[in-house]
Amino acid sequence: MYDVGGSGDWIFTGAPVFIGIIFVIILIMFIVNLFSGLSQWEKNDKSPRLSVPAMVKVKRTNTIRNGHSYNHNNNLHSQSSSTTYYITFEFESGDRSEFHISGKMFGILAEGDVGTLTFQGTRYIDFTRNNC
Repeated sequence: MYDVGGSGDWIFTGAPVFIGIIFVIILIMFIVNLFSGLSQWEKNDKSPRLSVPAMVKVKRTNTIRNGHSYNHNNNLHSQSSSTTYYITFEFESGDRSEFHISGKMFGILAEGDVGTLTFQGTRYIDFTRNNC
């Protein structure tokens, strides 16, 4: 019915090509992502390390849920999640920068904290609160 003039069904000739194309696209995306990350890392390494007065302006999290599975025999659910923490600092000039930080630092800092932010490019290094 859908014979394209060769031997066999078109699905057996077209599917491997389609799967190969999808694989190549995913591989290219992975390589581009890898080089982008390495480029940003190198750019941060070449940037000067700055320590400037700043205020913690906004705290936010991004949680991603991973690997949900269901076992029909035991009715077991398995799920994991990953949380990324971000803090936006406001400088005396009014400019703002957002940094990815550890969960520990996220818990220690509060919105409105004033102190000295140390960073290098887009890399957060430290924040020291001023003594009030």
